[in-house]
Amino acid sequence: MIVVGADTPTGRLILDGLSRQGEVRVFVTDIDSAQSLRESGVKVALGDVSDDSHVEMASFGCFSAVLIMEAATDDRVRSFARDPAAVFEGWARAVSTAHVQRVIWVGDRTPPETGAPEVAVVDPASRDVAAQVAALDDAQRI
Repeated sequence: MIVVGADTPTGRLILDGLSRQGEVRVFVTDIDSAQSLRESGVKVALGDVSDDSHVEMASFGCFSAVLIMEAATDDRVRSFARDPAAVFEGWARAVSTAHVQRVIWVGDRTPPETGAPEVAVVDPASRDVAAQVAALDDAQRI
């Protein structure tokens, strides 16, 4: 699994709620978060979340991707996309090219098509967002 935007408040909640039975990777922008996550045993890709080629490379070999939409709308620098919709489109291309099978979008916007066989959307305002994402990740099919 890869969690893109794990350095957002929602991303941290989701990471805390995962069973971590398999390898967990994260894609973050914040260098301090990257160091902390590395120390906890998570594989970390550090970069601009709007760089879909970097997200793609970090996603190769992952069965699941959790895409935290907040990372496309908060105050971080995004040099490769003009707006959040372009970031989402880039993520969709990235996970498609990386052949991710299960995509879990966490956000309140309609995500673009990914071509993945399994796709779900979780509302980040849900009080049990981490549990919902963990259940989707653990499910046989979604």
